Amino acid sequence: MEDWERKFDFHGLGLAIKDAREKRGWTQAYLAELVDRTDRTIMNIENRGQYPSFGVFIKLVTMFDISVDQFIYRDSGSKESLCRKHIDVLLNSMNEKELLVMEATAEGLKKARETEVSE
Repeated sequence: MEDWERKFDFHGLGLAIKDAREKRGWTQAYLAELVDRTDRTIMNIENRGQYPSFGVFIKLVTMFDISVDQFIYRDSGSKESLCRKHIDVLLNSMNEKELLVMEATAEGLKKARETEVSE
């Protein structure tokens, strides 16, 4: 395996593809038919971070209008957890009202943590 392949974690992008597919109400089987693959292949891309062929990769990200910058151009010094990547994908899929709720929740957690430390 080449060095760049070991560094690139496809899990986050797989989750973004899954989220976009589910928002359209599509099954894995239907998406597989659209990109001429099996539903098992789609399942592995979404859930296991399997690398698709370049052609399938292009079809998926253009079909769902997914920006791959956040998955490719990252600070190489930071090691983001899979949980943080998943949260980023979920946040990217939210509307403005949902983001306001998430912001208030994060602020509340931060304030609670600060209160615990100072006591």
